Amino acid sequence: MSAAHASHADEQPALLLHLTDTHLLDEPHAEMLGVDTEASLKAVLRQAMRETPGAQVLLATGDLAQDGSRAAYARLRGVLGPVASAVRCLPGNHDDPAAMHAVLPDWTTPITDVGAWRIVMLDSTVPGSDAGHLDERQLELLESAAKSAGDRHVLVALHHNPVQIESGRHDAMMVDNPQALFQRLADLPQVRVVLWGHVHRQFDRRRHHLRLLATPSTCFQFAVHNGRHTLDGAAPGYRWLKLYRDGSLATSVRRLNPATWHALCAAAQPRAA
Repeated sequence: MSAAHASHADEQPALLLHLTDTHLLDEPHAEMLGVDTEASLKAVLRQAMRETPGAQVLLATGDLAQDGSRAAYARLRGVLGPVASAVRCLPGNHDDPAAMHAVLPDWTTPITDVGAWRIVMLDSTVPGSDAGHLDERQLELLESAAKSAGDRHVLVALHHNPVQIESGRHDAMMVDNPQALFQRLADLPQVRVVLWGHVHRQFDRRRHHLRLLATPSTCFQFAVHNGRHTLDGAAPGYRWLKLYRDGSLATSVRRLNPATWHALCAAAQPRAA
């Protein structure tokens, strides 16, 4: 390969797909809140593969199984495995971390290098609680992984949101010690992105040197009305990210085609009746 071709290849961004909150259950095609979560996931994936082929890494950030069943994780492997060169996942508050690690051991490694970037997966779950917390082991993992990344830029992924999504409203289900996370991040300028799931909605904000991102669920969505969580009829989706050598990124959320989403909802109605 010529030097010119090698240089061009080096400048190509790494392509990532972010999926979250798939909520698969023990039984195939079981429904949750009127959605066949497996059918919805497969529809989102089909669209993602048409729109953004060639992903190097797929990140799946928790609540992958609603019931923490091994059967759900085994089906998840079959669905996600063909999509990207590598799949990385972490647990959410509905997952069983032990079952996830047992069924998907090669997908749960916390540090992955791709192109000029390092991905660090943090476990924010608390046994027996829907809220999140980052204990000292996870914060030390973050610091060690970032400091040993060399000249790589760093993307941090977790399940729970570390910031309030709705201003003026206390979120009892977010990370309960976000100040500890951001204090570490203030000393780690190579961290460029913090990415999460959990909130079942789209979010994009800047905080100093950081880009803060959340992605819709692959099934049902949430909204907040009058201080309470309610179901949102918005279509499920995924996020793509292009991570460039200079530390910049391009990203967007793509939602399921409305006709496909309406057909999935209509198919679930007779079973829900």
